[in-house]
Amino acid sequence: MRIVKTIEETRAAVRRARAEGKLVGFLPTMGALHAGHMKLMSDVRRECGFVVVSIFVNPTQFGPSEDLAKYPRDLEADAAKCESEGVDLIFAPDVSEVYPTGFDTYVDVHGLTDTLEGASRPGHFRGVATVVAKLFNMVQPDKAYFGMKDYQQLLVIRKMVRDLDFPIEIVPIATVRENDGLAMSSRNAYLSPRERLAATVLFRALQMAEAQITSGKRDPEEIRKAVRDLIESEPLAVVDYVAVVDPETLTPAARMGKELLIALAVRIGHTRLIDNMLIGMK
Repeated sequence: MRIVKTIEETRAAVRRARAEGKLVGFLPTMGALHAGHMKLMSDVRRECGFVVVSIFVNPTQFGPSEDLAKYPRDLEADAAKCESEGVDLIFAPDVSEVYPTGFDTYVDVHGLTDTLEGASRPGHFRGVATVVAKLFNMVQPDKAYFGMKDYQQLLVIRKMVRDLDFPIEIVPIATVRENDGLAMSSRNAYLSPRERLAATVLFRALQMAEAQITSGKRDPEEIRKAVRDLIESEPLAVVDYVAVVDPETLTPAARMGKELLIALAVRIGHTRLIDNMLIGMK
């Protein structure tokens, strides 16, 4: 496994792999890798002959009051995890490599970014779409993999790829969870033991929504209210949003379709967590 910091080195390694007939799989990350990331790497390894992981804490997707400065960074530990999963190349650029002096071009994806995380974190998806577009151009993979925990991000990237004609297949990967259901996230490390226990209310609320739909409840607003009430019964939880939406457009669901997406953003102490569940009709 190699660790490189420049676009030139990355493209050269990918060219060599493709010349050998290997399918190039790409997993973009911000580091602070955990067992969820390792599961993603394993999935990429099974499907692709050459696996690239980027590790880059992207400043343009953080708001002024968010946790850019304290976001965990440990390239040595991250590299060890990548190597254990058979990653071939880590691309770990400096900020100046991604955003050189004079950089002033951004990617905006409209519509899908107007709600949920887009509404709560203005400018977030502008930063996400821009850095992912740049990474796609830098790495030039055949396939790129995104976890469904960040469901809205997955839809935004899919739309960007379609609209801008990137020759890349976007592969969704199911959310990886702890044994108690909490979605794996780098930000879970910020939680105290008491907060970590409280955070399980997110998955319990999603399970309750699924059970209600399975048992015949069909009013999206009633489901949304029940989910919010359960989360707010946890004293440490402060709801940012609870939404019941169409899984393709992310617009509020007025009635049950074939599928619903329940999406949550909740603060537990000082840590903001997101989760979701795609629920289909039986």
